Amino acid sequence: MSARSPFSCVLWDVDGTLVDASEGILRRLTITLEHFGRTPPVRGELSRWIGPPMYESFQVNVGMTPEQATEAVTFYRGLNKSEGYTVSARLYPGVGELVHQLHAAGIPQSTASSKPEVQVVALMDHFGLAPSLEAMVGATLDERTLSTKADVVREALRRLEAAGADTSRPILIGDRHHDVEGGADAGVPVIFVRWGFSWPHEADGAQAAVDDVDQLRALLLIDDSSESDASAGV
Repeated sequence: MSARSPFSCVLWDVDGTLVDASEGILRRLTITLEHFGRTPPVRGELSRWIGPPMYESFQVNVGMTPEQATEAVTFYRGLNKSEGYTVSARLYPGVGELVHQLHAAGIPQSTASSKPEVQVVALMDHFGLAPSLEAMVGATLDERTLSTKADVVREALRRLEAAGADTSRPILIGDRHHDVEGGADAGVPVIFVRWGFSWPHEADGAQAAVDDVDQLRALLLIDDSSESDASAGV
């Protein structure tokens, strides 16, 4: 199949978009918050934690001071490192194949995640997506130097451009309002995926919203052979 894209490059959020790491996140959050004398979330409350930087979430969700949040992030990341960054994580069905199909069509791609970059790289390597990505961008380990979605998106575009990619028509794929808002701040439109950890209203402001990978593929890839057949009357 000969395919092309209406977009010159594709940026991917990770948690809730490419990867479901919710089982491990809930387990580490429970251990961390109990360690610091706070009430851990139940699974239904994970949408409050997956998306924004953990440093921010510890302050907003359980009222930690910036200093306490820094300690909690360090503790949480220590658990993650000792467990292994890929434990309990899985790809959402079909997304890996779509990443590879975009690469085969010559579309430059990068991650753009508020997850620490060392974890993003480990996950992309683990799931075999790294060879199809021109860049793998995430937050700095302290989640403060580089962490907001807008800044991460800008960094992903910068690295793609440095690699020689055309960044004139970018698109960001994400599952939270942080992606929509961060994309808008960076001047990048967003396709919202509903299989992550969002509430329905979070898609407001996105260029489009999709329920499954087939719908996403239809927006990202155009089959040239089908168009040729149609124009020839086949």
